[in-house]
Amino acid sequence: MTPDETAAQAQAEVVELPAASRATDIALNELELVYAFIYARVGNRADAEDLTQQVALKAIPRLRQNAAASSIRGYLFATARSVLGGFWSTRLGLSEAELREDLLLAPPTDPPSEEGTETVQRILVELSDNYRRVLELRFLHGYSLKEVAKEMNSTVGAIKVMQLRALRAAAKVRPE
Repeated sequence: MTPDETAAQAQAEVVELPAASRATDIALNELELVYAFIYARVGNRADAEDLTQQVALKAIPRLRQNAAASSIRGYLFATARSVLGGFWSTRLGLSEAELREDLLLAPPTDPPSEEGTETVQRILVELSDNYRRVLELRFLHGYSLKEVAKEMNSTVGAIKVMQLRALRAAAKVRPE
């Protein structure tokens, strides 16, 4: 085979890839921001690059082609948060649920107002014993989900459900 024939055959074998979709173009443009977001949370360039690549591999194939740019951006950042959760879970040897649970807000420095305390007490009185106990342990005493589960002889999953239901019930109570 002559060099000209080899070159002609190579050109014939070139496979045309489909043009990148609109959603993929948008996602690829947003990956710089995703990288910056991840880098700010891991502080390591190599890890940030790897995690950004994981985000791209997870998110881009699942993008809807007719989605708005803001939806695509939101999906990329949601995927980035998920990837970061897995990263820190592996790095720290904790489940992702435990990681979320340990993110506590700084306690307020001012003492609670008397009016606020009275309102909370009135709401708690209106709740069932289990709901009241869960809310008291979680929010007034600062117990973790594991500690509440142990205290109430239950599972963490059951306590999560009970806490959600208790908060919904408390939201429906109208303090006078």
